[in-house]
Amino acid sequence: MKLKLTRSAVAAILLLTVVNCKTPQKESISLVENQKPIVGEPKGVDNVAYQWAFMALEGTANDTDKFKPRPTITSRFLGLIFTSMFDAWTRFDDKANPLYLNDVERRPENERTLKNKEIAVSYAAYRALREYYYSDSLMFSNKMKELGLDPNNKSLNPNTPEGIGNLAAKMVIESRMHDGSNQYGDMEGSNGKPYFDYTGYKPVNDADNNVDIDKWQPKYFSDGKGGKFAPGCLTPYWQKVKPLLLNTSDQFRPGPPPMVGSEQMAKEVQEVVDLQANLTPKNKALVEFMRDGPKSVQQAGHWLKFSQDVSRRDNHTLDEDLKMYFLVESVAMDAFIACWDAKMFYDSARPYALVHHYFQNKDIKAWGGPDEGMITMKGEQWRPYSPDIFLCPPFPSYVSGHSTISGGCAEALKLFTGNDTFGSEAEMIPGALTEPNNLGEVVTLKFPTFTEAAEMAGISRVMGGYHIQADNIEGLNLGRNIAHNNYEKYLELIGETSHDHDMVSK
Repeated sequence: MKLKLTRSAVAAILLLTVVNCKTPQKESISLVENQKPIVGEPKGVDNVAYQWAFMALEGTANDTDKFKPRPTITSRFLGLIFTSMFDAWTRFDDKANPLYLNDVERRPENERTLKNKEIAVSYAAYRALREYYYSDSLMFSNKMKELGLDPNNKSLNPNTPEGIGNLAAKMVIESRMHDGSNQYGDMEGSNGKPYFDYTGYKPVNDADNNVDIDKWQPKYFSDGKGGKFAPGCLTPYWQKVKPLLLNTSDQFRPGPPPMVGSEQMAKEVQEVVDLQANLTPKNKALVEFMRDGPKSVQQAGHWLKFSQDVSRRDNHTLDEDLKMYFLVESVAMDAFIACWDAKMFYDSARPYALVHHYFQNKDIKAWGGPDEGMITMKGEQWRPYSPDIFLCPPFPSYVSGHSTISGGCAEALKLFTGNDTFGSEAEMIPGALTEPNNLGEVVTLKFPTFTEAAEMAGISRVMGGYHIQADNIEGLNLGRNIAHNNYEKYLELIGETSHDHDMVSK
């Protein structure tokens, strides 16, 4: 199935489809008492885990609209939401064990039914979603009612599926209250503001003065009202957040980035300029697709969407979806923590400043802005292929977050499915999010394998002018290392070994 987009359908340009997916996304499942029963176990879009994943994506998109992009924070939300669901589910599985749900016994074999799993998972999802996306509580409450469940049931009885679901979310929430994320703004030096930087980070450079070209410099954004502002560094303390399945945030920290004056840096900055000067419509579409647009769900959400593509493609059961989402979102959460460890440790410059430095007073071909197209300009006028209201990400460059999260989540899906084949497609209008008065014809982006999808995400950040190649390559490697680490921990939790899983895949 392909989604056909017209020039007027800009708001829908980020929808994904899978080539062989036959079933449209919908929201009804088997729990509602009076609905026509589904024959056999609900699969794909009909299973409860898929539907709560859809709710999580809605919450993430609304969070982005309300608070602006904060991908580190929403990756933690998604990681903990699916941990809550996973933990609740384990008590109705034959051998899986939870991460945080302590002192709750596995239910007897006769109680390990699909209905009980659905109930437990739903209550866990509902309670976790209300905690992390609290402004959407009504939407989640309505979902519970649609499923025939009472959102006001706050039972903590460890002998019922409702109680187990509520307990699972409660224990995750309480275990992660003071995990370094400063969710409640109660860390010393926070001034009572949630997610406030309690480390006192101050960049070496400010938006007007670049005293160390190798270090990150904030940049001025348009406020959309004729003024400008320079956003501060996003969550510069995120490396201090406790990982989910990693041992420490620096467990796989990459070596240092290239420095100004080195042959490698000169080559990589030149590559950024050349890639932008030769952007094709498909390149522009890829940059925009991976950058995300209206109703953005950030990288952790983007790979949750990709995971849902896999669910529809492979007709997943609740068990399969629940395990896949937990694995993928554990990787996304930990990848952001590890990525921020590298970013804040090296505090490296972005191409925005590097191109200005290397090409000062030199004529180059580059993108002149939304209504200018490609023009000849001086190097110090160069800018990323990005709108004025979001010129470039407000935090250090090395390593790329898109590359780290995409490399990790793609590898997780490859490990989970036992195959690299993906087959997702997206149709995009080039320029829709960047130069709306200069739109191209609709193009189709194809993601034949998980690995290629990750590499496309990574190179899109170099094409867009947000990163040099080293940021991308080392980010992909970091993500893959995290995926393999988390996959082994995940297998332990579900009571399998990599050998067992390999045998099943074959």
